[in-house]
Amino acid sequence: MNVRALAAKAIYEVLEKGISLSVALPDQQQHLQNGKDKALLAELCYGVMRQLPQLDKCVSDCLAKPFKGKQRILHQLLIVGCYQLYFTRIPAHAAISETAEACRQLRFDGLVKVVNGVLRNIQRQDAELNTDSDTLRFNTPAWFIKRLQHAYPDNWQAIIEQSHQRPPMWLRNNQQSQTRDSYLAALVQYDIPAQAGPSQDAILLDGAKDVAALPDFMEGAVSVQDGAAQWAATLLAPMAEELILDACAAPGGKSCHLLELAPDINLVAVDFDQKRLARVQQNLDRLHLKAQLIHGDAADIPSWWQGQQFDRILLDAPCSATGVIRRHPDIKWLRKNSDIEELASLQKQILDHCWQWLKPGGTLLYATCSILPQENSQQIEQFLARTADASLVPIEQQTQLDDIGWQILPGQDNMDGFYYARLVKAI
Repeated sequence: MNVRALAAKAIYEVLEKGISLSVALPDQQQHLQNGKDKALLAELCYGVMRQLPQLDKCVSDCLAKPFKGKQRILHQLLIVGCYQLYFTRIPAHAAISETAEACRQLRFDGLVKVVNGVLRNIQRQDAELNTDSDTLRFNTPAWFIKRLQHAYPDNWQAIIEQSHQRPPMWLRNNQQSQTRDSYLAALVQYDIPAQAGPSQDAILLDGAKDVAALPDFMEGAVSVQDGAAQWAATLLAPMAEELILDACAAPGGKSCHLLELAPDINLVAVDFDQKRLARVQQNLDRLHLKAQLIHGDAADIPSWWQGQQFDRILLDAPCSATGVIRRHPDIKWLRKNSDIEELASLQKQILDHCWQWLKPGGTLLYATCSILPQENSQQIEQFLARTADASLVPIEQQTQLDDIGWQILPGQDNMDGFYYARLVKAI
């Protein structure tokens, strides 16, 4: 299969059907056998998502009339071609010829000359990409820019810049397998440069590696998990024999970390998405861990749980994911401004409901991978105002201990954007 054709299909799925790239890309990669081809496909898809407005404008300006209906995928194909010309080292003649060939593979033989002509025109013009609006200049939706400007008036541009960077690869050391220092020594033996991260189990690789190249990965020595997400289990601080709920558990990284820290806890891992629960089980199996997995709604606990209240609850709430755009750049184009209020309302509902199922004296850790105050500090501030038996416990890593929770911004200590608030229920 032609890699450019597959890229156009994946991008079409995202932009025209609203399917996440984390689903659309693997669907197309399965048609490829060669590792380099799979890597190129990922590069094209992720690159297009990062630079979409500028590429879209460039292509649209060169078309006599827009593609419509079934031909719309050719617009995505031209964007793939444009990305190659501006942002890769692929020779222009190869980029153009391969993209034109992709037009044939997509069964639009009669439009090959159009695709070829548009790309050759772009190559000849060799013009700088358009930056006439904030959306074009920052390759970011206008609504999101406005929200960032309001929330972070002094550093919103830096946040956008960090969100466009390629993310680093983090590992989480499994304490049940070896110490972090021991694993760092093993990485040295494999000639894999790495360093210890800010939390107790975090390891930051100097460059991304295939997990198959990591020592004892399949035996459960380490897991891939961003440095910010690794704080969840540490901040919740599980204790032996406690009954703990991971309320929105998939894909299971935080559940596994809780069990690595305290293997004797009774962990109930719940998720609304049954397919994603299978990922949780796969992670548990690789790490030789056990938890009670339940397909259920965290906003309706009595429908699947008739047991006692929980000692601790991890609520990694559904959110806009605006803190992980560097890992998932398609988020910028899948989210809408109206989603933020809808998500905040859902978060409120789940938070209030989970609180009823927390024992007096228990701890609830509220977490999101968002950087928007409506989902984070404002959400917790409003919760505290309406919940008499709730108190906020400052997190030592906060810049200001009087802040409402801990907001990690993208790129801080090389981590993703994340938010944590630790709440304790009065006895």
